[in-house]
Amino acid sequence: MSDPIQQVDIRFYRENTTSDISEPVIREKPVEILLNGKRITTIACTGIHLKELATGYLRSMDLLTIPDGIERVAVSSDGSRVDVLTMDTTIPLAPPSDPIVLSSGSRARQPETGGNRISSDIFLSAQKAITLMEELLTSSELHRLTHGTHCSALADTEQILALRDDIGRHNTIDMLGGYALLNGIDCSDKIIVKTGRVSSEIARKVWALGIPIMISHSVPTSEALDILHEAGITLIGHVRGKSFKIYTNERRIRF
Repeated sequence: MSDPIQQVDIRFYRENTTSDISEPVIREKPVEILLNGKRITTIACTGIHLKELATGYLRSMDLLTIPDGIERVAVSSDGSRVDVLTMDTTIPLAPPSDPIVLSSGSRARQPETGGNRISSDIFLSAQKAITLMEELLTSSELHRLTHGTHCSALADTEQILALRDDIGRHNTIDMLGGYALLNGIDCSDKIIVKTGRVSSEIARKVWALGIPIMISHSVPTSEALDILHEAGITLIGHVRGKSFKIYTNERRIRF
């Protein structure tokens, strides 16, 4: 795994004086994702947890469904390419003919959800929602060092199970989806805890994972709310200190 942090020399200004200092910044690199030898896309990312990112992205595009179908996931020595090989070599998505670099805020194709409404009866206490957010915000080492990443975590109703940082908030969800896929984790009783805005694409990705509850430090867009209502997903947003807002499906929250 490559170092996600690079030291740069900068000039620092404070109260009419300047000084030369070294500053940690988050790396950004393009990584090609190939499925059975065919290029699917290029993602701009931090360059860590690449097996999870690749499998999670392909999962969100409905190109991977079960871990048993994966034959091999190989990362190139320079970390610029991930090759995913499957037992079934049929690829339903035609790869683009021209290179497309996907940044943290764009995708060439929206993830599919299957349209199945989530009916999970799990519940979460209001205090536990606040505690999970506090744990997320204090556990993100890359963000603490660089202030240049988004962070998301996969949790159950008691604790955080896995935490991922990246320059793209979408990438962190894909990493967690890949983590769950590669480790055979059922997401139907799990929770996503995240720092960034909840966009329509984030909402679709969480729906595709079958996750019933999402907790965000930030707020949703109107289209995201439409999707979350349709999906049956509970969204707790704008978690600040001891307060938060419930935007959708309040029935899973206990006060």
